[in-house]
Parts: sequence; structure tokens; C-alpha cells
Amino acid sequence: MANQSSKRIRPGLRTTAAISAGKLAGWATRRLGRGGGTALPGLVAERLDPRLVSRMVGQLGRGAAIVTGTNGKTTTTRMLSAIMQAAGWRVLHNRSGSNLMRGLVSTLISAANLRGGLHEEFALFEVDEAATPAAVKAVQPRLLLINNLFRDQLDRYGEVVAVRRKWVAAINALGANSVVLLNADAPAVASLGLGEHRAKVRYFGLDDAAHNIGVLPHASDALNCPCCGAALVYDVVYSADSGIYHCPNGDFARPTPDYVARQVTLRGPDGSDVLIASPDDEQALTVRVPGLYNVYNALAATAAACELGLSLADAQQGLMAFQAAFGRIERVQIGDKHLLLVLVKNPVGFNEALRMLTPAAPLHLLIIINDLAADGRDVSWLWDVDFELLAGDTTARATTAGLRAADMALRLKYAGVDASRISAAPADNLRAALDLALAATPGDATLYVLPTYTAMLQLRALLGDMGVVGRFWED
Repeated sequence: MANQSSKRIRPGLRTTAAISAGKLAGWATRRLGRGGGTALPGLVAERLDPRLVSRMVGQLGRGAAIVTGTNGKTTTTRMLSAIMQAAGWRVLHNRSGSNLMRGLVSTLISAANLRGGLHEEFALFEVDEAATPAAVKAVQPRLLLINNLFRDQLDRYGEVVAVRRKWVAAINALGANSVVLLNADAPAVASLGLGEHRAKVRYFGLDDAAHNIGVLPHASDALNCPCCGAALVYDVVYSADSGIYHCPNGDFARPTPDYVARQVTLRGPDGSDVLIASPDDEQALTVRVPGLYNVYNALAATAAACELGLSLADAQQGLMAFQAAFGRIERVQIGDKHLLLVLVKNPVGFNEALRMLTPAAPLHLLIIINDLAADGRDVSWLWDVDFELLAGDTTARATTAGLRAADMALRLKYAGVDASRISAAPADNLRAALDLALAATPGDATLYVLPTYTAMLQLRALLGDMGVVGRFWED
């Protein structure tokens, strides 16, 4: 099924012009120091040829896959890419995380020759939640993976029901040869398999009562039966709305997963060990990034790989080679100081990050909160995060920074963090905030940096100027 060499296509003048214009836009963007050319080339090319994605993906011998969800898209996609490459697949992947249609187009034209030919045999795309219907229509993937659904940037996405409607439309556009891979533990995602569609549905989920947190966090969403509206009953809660559940009226229950993670051992910031079972086999795997949420990401990537014809042994080899994306569990050395960057962007993701970090207490923290368009303008979501986990002796020192540094400092104070341990840095001076946090961190401790999305990009630009990290689009 795989193509053995770069295929030639007959693109026509419009497609050729679109590819050439996009490549020129990318070159100019990088030449002028305005970024990595991960979005503008796609905007230019798609304007000239709206069918460019379909034309180019259509030539790939092994087809394509799409990964979406509120949290974990980038990590899951990178894990899946590592597994495929370990198995010898030539994978085209929007590795920079540019996940709107412009990002997909930019990825394709960056890899193509001027006639649109591609050396790769498979396309793997991380796709923004709201962009999923358009991406599915254009790509017609062999596999659509949906990880989770949480509240995120309400001013942009709307409520979770609005996002779920978009995903229903995307699934309904798939053919009978496609697979939809869903998180069985998340009701809003698992229930997507109930609709009238032609695609084959597979599920993945966790089976380890040792990680039952007992009660649903207050920031959880989608806790009602999708059939009758009754409140779901949870027998096990793993995180947020994820767990083992059923409708009291018998109308809906957690589907039996085809791929299961068992015997999960969390090893703090160093990662996890897990036993993953497929319908045909089981394999002990090491996940090199921490937190139970990354066990879910690794399980999802492994299940996707198996559905695409790879094995659990391939997954083991690929996950050992996996490297976390920039800003997502990224370790940075500055002199004798150690930093760990953990992207946070919504209540569920922030809570999982805190659960992952608190065993390493006392913590030295730099929390950077922005409210730009890509972060969400409304920062009231900070009050849904369980910062109470940081109270008492859990926090040694917390420096807040970014455009909403004062709001973050106030939230920590109300959470019970000693005010004498909180410092709010000037909102317009990220270097001063970093220096302040580093100065308060002993040499034998780690500074945990928790930025929102645009704050993470700003911080990495600063760290790049300092010569301690590379440019994100080259990662």
C-alpha cells in the first residue's frame, strides 16, 4: 500500500501557483524574522487554491490521520508520529502545532516540490477543535482520534455542546473505510460513537482503580447522560469527567474499551510505566512525560497506531524515542538552574498539571497568564482551577507574570498560599519576572514554569534570545 517513491501529480496552473506563492511567503516570513512560516504560507496558498489539501493528501500511499481534542493534541500526535517513524513510515506532520487549515496547508507545501510531489507516504495532522469539520472534509482521513472535550476559550469556541456538534458533523462526513477512535472514559467523547455514521468506532480507556480520585472535580463538564439527560453515576473518577460511569436509567454507560491501560505507575516528573492491552496482545510501555493525562495520550497514540496496522512493539519503540513538544513538559537549563515548562490553558489542564507537580513539593513556581486572543480574553477560568492544592507548605515561592500577573497573584492568595511567598512581577517585563523567579529558586531545586499559550511563545522567544533553546518551528 505504501508508495515507494515521491509521486507526481498533475496540479494545474492554480495549484502550482499556490505552492510557489506559499513557499515564497514562508521564505519571506523567516527571512524577515517574523516567525517560522507555519501559518502565512497556508493562508496565501489556500486563497489561490481552496482544494490544495485534498489534491496533495490524495497522492499519499498510506493516507492520513487527524488528532483533535481540547487537551493533549500536540503530545498525542507527536507520540503517534514517533511510533510510525520507529516502524519505518515516512510521515508528514504539522509538528510545529499550527493546527488550523492554514497550518495544514503550510505543512504540505513546505514538504512538497514545486509540482506538488511529496516524498512522504502518510500525513498526520493535529487539528484545532473548531477546524475539525473542514479538515476532515479536505483530508478524508483513515483515522480520526478524539481525546477529550473540556471548557476552553469560551469566547472563541462557545460551550462544549457547540464543539461536540462540530465533531458530530465531522464524523458524519467520514466513509465506511475510516476509523473513529474515541476516549471511552469521557462521556461527551464516547457518546459520539452513538450517532448514525458509516465509520467504524473503536474505544480506548483506563482500567486502574488505584488512580480513582473518588469525587468529580468541580470544574468538570458533560456529566449528564447524552440520551435522557439524567446525571451520570461515576463508579471511578480518574480526572475531570473521565472515569467509569453509567446512566441510572440504563440509557448509556461507558463503552468497553478496545485498548486498555492497566497497572499504571506514576513516577513524578520522570514519567510513567503502564501495561497496555490491545484486542490481540499486551505490552509494558514507558511514558517519558509525567502525569496521568500523558498516560491517556500515550494510550491514544498506541491505539491509533494499532488501528493503522502497527503493533504494540512498534509503540514501545516509538515512545522510547518520543520527545515532548516545546513548552509541554520541556526541560531547560539556565546556568546551574533547572526549569520545567508545562503549558496550561484551561481549568482541567491546569488541575492535571498541579496534580502532577504537587508530589515534588515544596514548589518554586513561575506562573505566566496572558489574556490575548489565543489564550481567551476571559480569565475568570482561573477561579475554577484547584489552586488550593498549592496552599500551606506545598509552595515555597510563587512568582506571577504576564498581562494578568496581578489576577493570578490574587487567586493564589485566596487559595490559601501565604502572601509572603507570592511575588507579582511587572506585566510588561517577562525577563524581570524570569530573573526574579530564578533568583528565588535554589540551585538544587527546579523552577516549574506554568504559562498560557501566548505566554509560552513569549517565554520561548526570550529563552531563544538567551541561547538556551532553539526556535520552536525547528523543534
